[in-house]
Amino acid sequence: MKGYLNNPDATAAAIDTEGGLHTGDIARIDEDHHLSIVDRLKELIKVKAFQVAPAELEATLLEHPDIADAAVIGVPDDESGEIPIAFVVARVSATLAEPDVKAFVANRVARYNRIERVGFVDSIPKSAAGKILRRDLRELV
Repeated sequence: MKGYLNNPDATAAAIDTEGGLHTGDIARIDEDHHLSIVDRLKELIKVKAFQVAPAELEATLLEHPDIADAAVIGVPDDESGEIPIAFVVARVSATLAEPDVKAFVANRVARYNRIERVGFVDSIPKSAAGKILRRDLRELV
């Protein structure tokens, strides 16, 4: 990409001095040099001075045997700046409660990554491409 048409400010913000394009994606490269997009910079939750990636918390939630699907968003908080809250879809016939979900995550992540609230939903809103529609979840809060 050479830049944005007739928009030098957007071009300067997106392309660094070495020609690298900053997309806002957060990626990891594994030992075989495979690149995986794991999150978006704009979706990071800022808890005090820490950045919390919703995708990492979602992956942790999906390890729970009674959780069929999950999504995490950040919501404003006077003390922390933002706090992570989870929306989960329980598997059929599962008996999940908020304390169980919070404890499951707390045992697997750093203190600042802990889920503060849990909402139970029938489904996680997603686009046709399968991306979580976080704005729809924010409307539920």
